Amino acid sequence: MIKTLFTLCAAWCLALAAPVVAGPADDIVDARILPGWRGSNGEHVSALQITLKDGWKTYWRAPGDAGIPPRFDWQGSDNLAGVHVVWPTPIVFRQSGLQSVGYKDVLILPLKITPKQGAGSISLRGDIEIGVCEDICVPVNLKVSQDLPSTAGKRDPRIVAALADQPYSATESGVSHVSCQVTPVKNGMKLKAKITLPRKGKSEFVAIEADDPKIWVAQAETKREGRVLYAETTLYHADGRPFSLNRSGLRLTVIGGKSAVDIQGCPAG
Repeated sequence: MIKTLFTLCAAWCLALAAPVVAGPADDIVDARILPGWRGSNGEHVSALQITLKDGWKTYWRAPGDAGIPPRFDWQGSDNLAGVHVVWPTPIVFRQSGLQSVGYKDVLILPLKITPKQGAGSISLRGDIEIGVCEDICVPVNLKVSQDLPSTAGKRDPRIVAALADQPYSATESGVSHVSCQVTPVKNGMKLKAKITLPRKGKSEFVAIEADDPKIWVAQAETKREGRVLYAETTLYHADGRPFSLNRSGLRLTVIGGKSAVDIQGCPAG
């Protein structure tokens, strides 16, 4: 575990020491907002389109030990009550000897937007921080903006496809059992998850997330025995203090070559 933490710190230091790239005109990454459409319920469906230079990748919401988590700031927007980011199924790739989770080529990241005034247009402005990597990780600051009309508009097939590419639910994927054993360790907790489900590919990766952003979850070690997939990890608080774990807030994502599964909650068992 000490080695893992050292590797994580080294990866972050390397990223922070790298030059910051700003603006969509950069030759590594281009970002823009697709206008999308207004739904009959008043919700506006848009998307952030990120286009990467060949060979470069960016990260999922839980990027792995060597990745940089994305951050979104929409405070400069007008007529905006909230933005919900919808994450399509990511890929798993190796970086600095560790596994990372993210995307390559073109990422369409759907945004479900709630206006303050349902009948009004929205001026969406975002200040976005993402990590991109080839041989090294580079933190990138991007500013995007787009006026979103209040009229219905046509459904953008790119956004529709990205919405359809979300991981399947536990029920849809045939998960028949999920449980987690939690035991205390020095300054943290060890978590062992047991998931009974059909195989999702030759190799399977389990990403485990807590609902508290200050709880850091190490990359899980996984193994399969027949229909049962096991994942083991360690959790620590960012402030180094004791913490409680909300089991219902745990999120386990199984990523395989065939598909991915999104499992909400992990009861004792």
